[in-house]
Amino acid sequence: MKKILITTGGSGGHVIPSLSIYDILKDDFELHIATDLRGSKYIDNTKYNYSLIDVPNLFSNLLLLPYNLIIFCISIIESYKYIKLNNFNILISTGGYMSLPLCLASKLLNIKIYIFEPNSVLGRANKLALSFAKKIICYDRNLRGISKKFLNKIYLIKPLLRKEIYKYQKNEKKVLDDQKKILIIGGSQGAKFFDEFIAKIIIRLSKTQNIQVLQQVIDLNAKQNIRDLYQKNHIEHELFAFDDKLLIKAVNYDLAITRSGASAISELAYLNIPFVAIPFPYAKDNHQYYNAEFYEKNKCCWLIMQKDIDENNFLNLMLKIFEDQNEYYSKKKNLILLTKENTWEKNKSKLIELINEN
Repeated sequence: MKKILITTGGSGGHVIPSLSIYDILKDDFELHIATDLRGSKYIDNTKYNYSLIDVPNLFSNLLLLPYNLIIFCISIIESYKYIKLNNFNILISTGGYMSLPLCLASKLLNIKIYIFEPNSVLGRANKLALSFAKKIICYDRNLRGISKKFLNKIYLIKPLLRKEIYKYQKNEKKVLDDQKKILIIGGSQGAKFFDEFIAKIIIRLSKTQNIQVLQQVIDLNAKQNIRDLYQKNHIEHELFAFDDKLLIKAVNYDLAITRSGASAISELAYLNIPFVAIPFPYAKDNHQYYNAEFYEKNKCCWLIMQKDIDENNFLNLMLKIFEDQNEYYSKKKNLILLTKENTWEKNKSKLIELINEN
């Protein structure tokens, strides 16, 4: 049986897809995950075999660059020993700087390397590893940042979701109720904007609309402030920080206001929840914008840049969505068409076929 090492780390955007890959392949291959300390908080050690391998971010502090370079080189040596000792045959990297030593060590050991890129822009670590990787697994044929000479390495699959998402009942509401249900997902980066600005919009919207809110708020102080504001304005609400069962609650919600991480908007799309995308403006290579642009070009969402937003124009957009429901249901119909071929079984078949290629 082939032994596969999945390397991932940093944000949930890297780690969550790696867990889906693990779940898809675990019945057919022997699997292990290597991650850093940041990535480990997203992994349940009762379900997944993983090891911690910390790698310095070379450019986090330029004063420490010489020291970090030494540690980075040591990481490559340690990765080499680790891979050889465990007799891994294949490496799958989901990106992030922590994956580079393992990719380089795998190259030295002549191990087959696959790169996974869930975003519509090729990540920097993946770009560095692509020259010696066999294939890059991605969702978008028009992947930005990829050299033309590597286009033949693209291996397309449908957005890879967590296994339980495929079991959820999709949102099939044909008529909006009098009470409009709004899901708000601010993510971990740039969440302050959602905590402050979006909360104000919800309060103004509640003056003319009967609304219920399910909102992600990570900062404890902000959570208390928002709770007080919503209670004062008699807005039915539930606030949460991180909830991996979120979409069980949210599947009957009418609309999401969200950042544009690949996993978040792929799951919303699959469940037929139309969304207003506000990309995090400081994301590397502006990848959140291009993630959302993919859905906007397919007429599945509303896309608005944070720099272009003011209270009045955003409030008017929200009112238009709920009052002019033709556009709303057109986007919902397009989501259904876009995601109908996305199944756990099809993605599993495609990945196993790729792994078993000579």
